[in-house]
Amino acid sequence: MLNVLNLRKAFATVVAVDGVSLEVQRGELFGLLGPNGAGKTTAIRIILNIIAPDSGTITFDGKPFTPAMWNIIGYLPEERGLYRKSKIINTILYFASLKGIAEREAKVLAFKWLDRFGLKESAHRKVEELSKGNQQKVQLIISILHKPQLLILDEPFSGLDPVNQILLKDILMELRQQNVAIVFSTHQMEQVEKMCDNICLINKGKPVLSGSLREVKKQYGTNSLRIEFEGDGEFLKKSALVKRADVYQNYAELELVDIHKSRELLSSIDDQLNIRKFEIVEPSLNSIFINVVGVPATLAESPEAAIVRAPAKRQPLDKRIKRELFSLAAGAVMFLFFSFYMLLFAKDPDWIVPGMFLLVTLFSTFRFMKAKKVVENERTKQEGGATA
Repeated sequence: MLNVLNLRKAFATVVAVDGVSLEVQRGELFGLLGPNGAGKTTAIRIILNIIAPDSGTITFDGKPFTPAMWNIIGYLPEERGLYRKSKIINTILYFASLKGIAEREAKVLAFKWLDRFGLKESAHRKVEELSKGNQQKVQLIISILHKPQLLILDEPFSGLDPVNQILLKDILMELRQQNVAIVFSTHQMEQVEKMCDNICLINKGKPVLSGSLREVKKQYGTNSLRIEFEGDGEFLKKSALVKRADVYQNYAELELVDIHKSRELLSSIDDQLNIRKFEIVEPSLNSIFINVVGVPATLAESPEAAIVRAPAKRQPLDKRIKRELFSLAAGAVMFLFFSFYMLLFAKDPDWIVPGMFLLVTLFSTFRFMKAKKVVENERTKQEGGATA
C-alpha cells in the first residue's frame, strides 16, 4: 500500500504542493487529477524521490522508499524519455537491465509485450521512426516489463488512438487483478470514471476534493440533469432555473437551483429544442472538475517550471559568423576611407578603388547573412533534438 501524508514543496516563493495526502491500496486504480500547473507532476516526482519534499512522509507497505525498492516501481513520465537513435528492442532491453532482469528473460518479455501492442514487427526499427502513439506504447512496455508492485503513470493515454486506449485500459485492469497499486494522472475524465476506485483532485498545489468516485458523484449529483436534444441549447445558460450549464453540440449537463423545478424547466424549453432525452443523473467527473476548479482565464504553467526556468543564455558568436563579420567590417572601412579621400583630397577622383571595396562589402554582407542563417538552422535542430 502507498501512503502519502502532508506533502509540501516550495520553489522560491511558489508553493507547488501544499498538504497533499493520498492512500492507494494494492489492487486499486487511483486517479490524481487537476488542471495544468496544479502540482500533479511535482507530487509524482516527490513520491518517486526525484524531487525531495520540504516536509511530509511517503511509505510503501509501511516502509520508507529506499534504493532497494526501485525495482518494484514502474514509472511512465509525461515527457518522452527514449533514445531516439536506438532500436526499439535494444531500448527495452537496456531499461530492463536497469531493473535487474537478465537479457534472456527480458527478451522473451519484450517480444510478448511488443506483440500485445502490435509492435512485434517493428522491434528492430529505430525509436525516431515511430509515431507519437507508438513511442508511448514503448514507454508503457518499459514501465510494466519488470512486473512492478507500484505503477505510477503520468498521462498514459497521451498520443493513443481510441483502439489503443481500450487496450491500455484492459492491461491496467489485468494489473489491478494482479494486486498492483496503480496511480495515474490524466486529463481524460471519462477514463477516470470508467477505471478509478478513488480520486484526489488538486488545484494550485492543494487537495480540493478526494475520496471514492461514488461518494464524490453522490456529493455533487443532487440537482443534476442531462438533456439530449436537437437545436441550439446555448440559451440554457441564461435560464433562471439553472445554476450552472455545460452545453455541448447535442446535449447539456445542467445543475438546477431546485431539482423539483425540473418539470418547469422542461416546459419552458420544449418549444425551443427537440428533446430526445431528459433525465436526472449523477454529474460527470468532467462537470465536477469544472465546478470545483473553474475555467482558468489563462493556461497555467507548472510552478516548478516557472521558478526553475532561467533566462536563456546568450549564445556565443560562431566563428564562421565572426569571420564573415570581420570581412564585412574591413570592406566597409576601406570603402569609406577611400571615398572620403577622393572627396576631400583628390583633384581628379578615381572611383575604381572605392567601387572595388563597395563590391567587396556587398559580397561580404551576402556571405555574413548566409553564414548567420546556417548557424541558426543548426542551433534550431540541436535544440529540437535535445527536447524531443
